[in-house]
Amino acid sequence: MIEYTSREMMTVAAAREISDGDIVFCGTGISMLAAMAAKHISAPNSVIFFETGAVDSELEEVPLTVGDPRVMFWTATNGGLADSFAIMQNKFTGKQVVGVLGAAQIDRYGNLNSTIIGDYLKPTVRFPGSGGACDVASSAGRTIIFMEHQGEKFVNKVDYLTSPGWLDGPGGREKAGLIERGPSVVVTDLALMRFDESTKEMYLGGCYPGVTPEQVLNNMEFPVDVSRGREVPPPTPHELQILRERCDPQRLILG
Repeated sequence: MIEYTSREMMTVAAAREISDGDIVFCGTGISMLAAMAAKHISAPNSVIFFETGAVDSELEEVPLTVGDPRVMFWTATNGGLADSFAIMQNKFTGKQVVGVLGAAQIDRYGNLNSTIIGDYLKPTVRFPGSGGACDVASSAGRTIIFMEHQGEKFVNKVDYLTSPGWLDGPGGREKAGLIERGPSVVVTDLALMRFDESTKEMYLGGCYPGVTPEQVLNNMEFPVDVSRGREVPPPTPHELQILRERCDPQRLILG
């Protein structure tokens, strides 16, 4: 059995969520690596684009930031911020867009907080805030969320609503004037969490090899349905080869 790291498991698990033909809006780090891996493994016709305006880059090397000149290598087009968000909000392309996000806190409906911990006026911690995350969560066809699986991150109520998930459940987004799209999966270092089509509440989609549902529940403030949870297949030798040798041979992201 081939050994792999937690970061490799997360990257491969996220890459499997990207379908051929998806238009992937991603940031830096593991989200970019997952998008690259998907393009080389199972979604060759997916298109990766960045908020800085680079669309469909060759990505011969993994960029370290969205402003890294490597994101502009052999692109279909190089535009700007407005062009990127136009792709996401376009009535023809918007439904195909998969946004990849991260945050400091998440609740049972996939609402995200990347602004503060504690009281807004006297926070314990203050983060950079939304950036473009609120726009992505509001407009993308669906979102993939990366989170560390810890109790202080999976909370009953986020301290600040930075980016909307399913808000308060069925019909919540529509009442707020948002399109009926939202988070589809949360990729953590323990499991894949998904959202029920009817209730919009988070449930356990699957545990990584060696992880139990009890471990997942013990690292969350709120209970979730674990009856649908199945073991997530480990990375295959082919997936790991592509990830290590083609996407990040210098291990800039994998470490």
